[in-house]
Amino acid sequence: MYRFDDVINRRHTFSVKWDDTERVFGVKDVLPMWVADMDFPAPPAVIEALHKRIQHGIFGYTVIPDSLKEAMQHWLKARHQWDMDRSWFVFSTGVVPAIATAIEAFSEEGDRVVVFTPVYPPLFQLVRQHRRTLVTSPLQLKETRYEIDWDDFTKKIQGAKLLLLCSPHNPGGRVWTKEELEKIGQLCLEHDVILISDEIHADLTFPPNRHVPFASICPEFAERSVTCIAPTKTFNLAGLQAAAAIIANESLRRQFRKIQQRQGFFTLNTFAVVGTEAAYRYGEEWLDALLTYLQENTDYVCSYIQTHLPALRVIRPEATYLVWIDCRQLGMTEKQLKTLLLEKGKIAVEFGSKFGEEGKGFIRMNVACPRKTLEEALDRLSAALQ
Repeated sequence: MYRFDDVINRRHTFSVKWDDTERVFGVKDVLPMWVADMDFPAPPAVIEALHKRIQHGIFGYTVIPDSLKEAMQHWLKARHQWDMDRSWFVFSTGVVPAIATAIEAFSEEGDRVVVFTPVYPPLFQLVRQHRRTLVTSPLQLKETRYEIDWDDFTKKIQGAKLLLLCSPHNPGGRVWTKEELEKIGQLCLEHDVILISDEIHADLTFPPNRHVPFASICPEFAERSVTCIAPTKTFNLAGLQAAAAIIANESLRRQFRKIQQRQGFFTLNTFAVVGTEAAYRYGEEWLDALLTYLQENTDYVCSYIQTHLPALRVIRPEATYLVWIDCRQLGMTEKQLKTLLLEKGKIAVEFGSKFGEEGKGFIRMNVACPRKTLEEALDRLSAALQ
């Protein structure tokens, strides 16, 4: 019904993934399996809504309609059982800009900011760029599942101003349980820490796992947190540049907006508004089909690597389309691994050191692509490592 198996040429479309790979990796003619966007068309309802808007022909200044807030509010209630107030939405061009705004709004230079590592690079890069003190609490890899080191985290959270939480976690695909989130939240309340929760991958959670929005657990958590969401990962709309921070506390919301005004942020663009509303109103059936396809792709990766590359270990994701692979048994340096994959295998993946010290010896592969592309990628990976 949907075109997940279609191999669509994305070159010469100003795609970071396909048109910028040579600049990023310094090698020509490699298969890009790195940056987190999908090689699938957006939901048909989104494309139809954008076509209709384009046909109007006038693209002046845009306001954010109540209908968009209503669609997002309904999605959070239906999909994640979060009964929130639409007045809590503050819109942004992306989750990363929203996190940057929150860091600036709720902390000062030198303040301690805690992150769990390995983690999505902008979370610690933004801390350093804002001249805050980065405090890392390394996750523990137990078999093929990351766990929080509670003793370490309890020490690190003391004296901190902010906690940046990636939920679900990237890389590794952990979906934090309600019990884990409650324990994190209680520690944040105890030490007067504001929690900024990056929940951009929330909708890409595989059953039977269930994503729990941090702020949905109790009013006390909602009052001391900022939740960042976007349709961009869920529906492959990163180029539309749309996201929202959900801030229940009116004082924090006002501080956040004050920083946005200082930065000159005004509103979302026309296509972000139209595409986002269409996605949240009409994209659920497409998303459910996508999750099945992504789960099958993940199963294929696990089976292939177990059969052909047994020295590697797959950290099976509970969410996201990003597969984290442990290559440490190969006994290679990252430079050696990078040379083999890029020059011999002609495949571009994310290399683990990018995600922090604890990521060394790992690679991250994007499996949100047609099965034919994935098969080719794994054959290239195998050829590189034979």
